[in-house]
Amino acid sequence: MKGKVIIQSVLAIAIVVLAVVIYNSIMTPVRFENEYNKRREACAEKLKAIRTLEEAYKQTYGRYTGSFDTLVGRLMKEDSMRTVVKVTNYDKIPADVDINEISDKEAIEKGYKSQVETYINPIKKLREDGKLPTTDASGRVVQMSDEQLKALRYVPYPKGETHEFELAAGLIDKSGFMVPVFECKVPLTLLLSDMDEQQVINKIASIEKVVGRYAGWKVGDMTQAVTDGNFE
Repeated sequence: MKGKVIIQSVLAIAIVVLAVVIYNSIMTPVRFENEYNKRREACAEKLKAIRTLEEAYKQTYGRYTGSFDTLVGRLMKEDSMRTVVKVTNYDKIPADVDINEISDKEAIEKGYKSQVETYINPIKKLREDGKLPTTDASGRVVQMSDEQLKALRYVPYPKGETHEFELAAGLIDKSGFMVPVFECKVPLTLLLSDMDEQQVINKIASIEKVVGRYAGWKVGDMTQAVTDGNFE
């Protein structure tokens, strides 16, 4: 009888162990995929913001930059983005004219409004236009702060480590014209370096099966005039 009890106990333990093994074999790739997607989204938010800043920089200076210090520093400090604003000339509007009931084009033609070229701070303009969104701790969508913009250069994972995105810019010959290009990227080998090694190897292998696919997250390209992100 005692032997039977021992056997039953051993079998019960074996069943529990087997159940745990099966559960972990199922959940390990699920947990990996969930963490992978979380890191992808965190990188995507930063890469989109970097692209927005690069486009503002190009609009301002006619080229992209491969320096984070230049990209963020110059756009923050200088009122350098040229823009055209409409100014209402109230002293020229007749008393019987409602300026809100006529088009801007007509108002400009009649001298009720003027178009004035001015310079504004690029970061301020981007925030006013809602082009630097992020989600705060309460889940609200807000515009990135100066500190968040300065931190865009840093890859969000692994936590506790400090790595920068790779940023490059230059010119390529396109049909005889020199076209500005830029690229910002992070390889999965860095982004996932603290995760299960075999799962990372499997993920990279599945990505590299796609011809020309970069095993990481990037925006822009140094070989062609595109600003798309491979996460989009």
